[in-house]
Amino acid sequence: MSRKVVIGLAVVLILLGGLWTGQGLGYIEGSFMTGQQLWTTIGLLCVCAGVLLLVPWPKRR
Repeated sequence: MSRKVVIGLAVVLILLGGLWTGQGLGYIEGSFMTGQQLWTTIGLLCVCAGVLLLVPWPKRR
């Protein structure tokens, strides 16, 4: 996969994860996700996955 595609996917994961975390914690209202702990967990996992995609991994030989 191209590095630009990976960075784009990471940014999308971080933004969606932040939105879902905010909804799960009740900071963002107006959705069935508001105040649900499940969406807090899913959001935090997405943010972590996005951050991990941005970490440069050493290339294998």
